[in-house]
Amino acid sequence: MARRLVFSEEDVSCSICCDVFKNPVVLKCSHSFCKSCLQECWGTQGRNRDCPLCRSHSVDDPVPSLILKNLCDSVNSHGEELEEKEELVEDGVSDCEMCPVHSERLKLFCLVDQEPICLVCHTSKKHKMHKVCPVSEAIADMKDKMKSTLKSLKTELTDFDKVKKNYENCLAHIKVQSQSVEKQTREEFEKLHSFLRAEEEDRMKMLKEEEEEKSRAMIQKIAEMDKTLASMSAHISTLEAAIEKEDISILQNCKNTLTSLNSKVPVLKPGALIDVAKYVGTLAFNVWMKMRNVIKYSPVILNPNTACRWLNLSDDLTSFTDSDQKHNLPDIPERFDPDTAVFGHKGISTGTHTWDVDLGDNTAWTVGVALTSVPKKENVASVLTNGFLCLHFQKKLFAGTTPLTQLPHNPKRIRVKVDCNKDQVSFYDAQNSVHIFTFKQAITKVYPYFRLRCNKSPITIEPQEFFVTGV
Repeated sequence: MARRLVFSEEDVSCSICCDVFKNPVVLKCSHSFCKSCLQECWGTQGRNRDCPLCRSHSVDDPVPSLILKNLCDSVNSHGEELEEKEELVEDGVSDCEMCPVHSERLKLFCLVDQEPICLVCHTSKKHKMHKVCPVSEAIADMKDKMKSTLKSLKTELTDFDKVKKNYENCLAHIKVQSQSVEKQTREEFEKLHSFLRAEEEDRMKMLKEEEEEKSRAMIQKIAEMDKTLASMSAHISTLEAAIEKEDISILQNCKNTLTSLNSKVPVLKPGALIDVAKYVGTLAFNVWMKMRNVIKYSPVILNPNTACRWLNLSDDLTSFTDSDQKHNLPDIPERFDPDTAVFGHKGISTGTHTWDVDLGDNTAWTVGVALTSVPKKENVASVLTNGFLCLHFQKKLFAGTTPLTQLPHNPKRIRVKVDCNKDQVSFYDAQNSVHIFTFKQAITKVYPYFRLRCNKSPITIEPQEFFVTGV
């Protein structure tokens, strides 16, 4: 790779005029001077042609120095460029405003290549026929675009910050959920443990009582038999002694001697042992059957992750109320907001499902089923939106058809029955089993849906009895 030679004006300056060489010539002694300066110097010396520096005598005429001339031309050219740049700097023009190719001021902006160019560039092959505009216009347009981008970025920054805070809220809520679930789980298991411990103690008490009762009976019988055995042994001894006698005395007490004790051999009655099967046979099943009085089965459990932040859900997730206070919960896609609604936890796609809902004294509610795809971030009239199969009460009862169907009922408890085999969703008055309305529509997968617009009392999913059937 070629290196650029670095030199100053002093290296190419004539020692006579102290200026850059003009038509430089070199003497035999290798010293160089301007041709005119050397001729003028020799003219004052008469016939002496000595070197002005070393005084060496030169016989031959000085020889032009082409290399030195080229160097001087480069120095002169560089000096002119510096002067031009100094003038531009004085005029307020910086290097970035100069064309790096043509050293001309950048006055145009190429709209095709999106770069500033000079007038010479515009006529060059690279930018010929390209659309251009003045640099000032391009700067103004660019500033407008940058302002728009800046505004968009600031909005995006705000949105990102909002989303980040929601993520942080989710992180904190996950911790709260975990602690709450752990606490509830331990409490529920403690209830079960308490029940099982109490049941174990009751069974151990019953076992001990039966053991004592039957042991006492056995001990009493054994004591009675001991008395009988002692009496029999004494009588046997008497008989054996009498048999050994040879005189008439054997006949004197023969009546008493031959008298039998009349004792019957006792017979062990059934049920003498502990009824082991009563205690250990199907023990777990029997205990579980008793647990039905402790455990309540709800056919529908509410999903707290879908509940609007204005709702209060019970600990067992079977009832909820409308609140005056908005809870600080993460804004997640599945949560209803601002609609005060909540989904059931499990979707329904097969079979037949039934649940009863206690509506209390509320005067504005919606109950039924809905697709998971229904809008959750809009304040919509649920029954008027596709995807809902519900009854809606607002002073009067309506079925969510289009248009609404008014119904002559005012139920306090509603039974919802979803029959996926028949593609039907039916509603009944749970107090008297009177049919209210049936939607007939293909069912893919729906979720129990509840909406409350009144805070008079809770909406509760009633527990159901559960049965064990044989095969």
